[in-house]
Amino acid sequence: MAGVRLTIVGDEMEAEALCGMLRANGIACSYRRTDVSAGIGTYGGGFAMAGPTEVLVEEHQLETAQKLLPKR
Repeated sequence: MAGVRLTIVGDEMEAEALCGMLRANGIACSYRRTDVSAGIGTYGGGFAMAGPTEVLVEEHQLETAQKLLPKR
């Protein structure tokens, strides 16, 4: 899936959990590793050994997905 960045999370487990919640709400989601430093603009903060991971959604679903993100 080609998509736009929704957020960056600390690791793949966190990305999978977030994508599960998004999918349960009808939003297509994928994720990939990124080289962005953990702790800078990350959802959930903190560092995980697997490294920062981008969560992607389809552009037309971005606004809806942003509303579903947990409050920081």
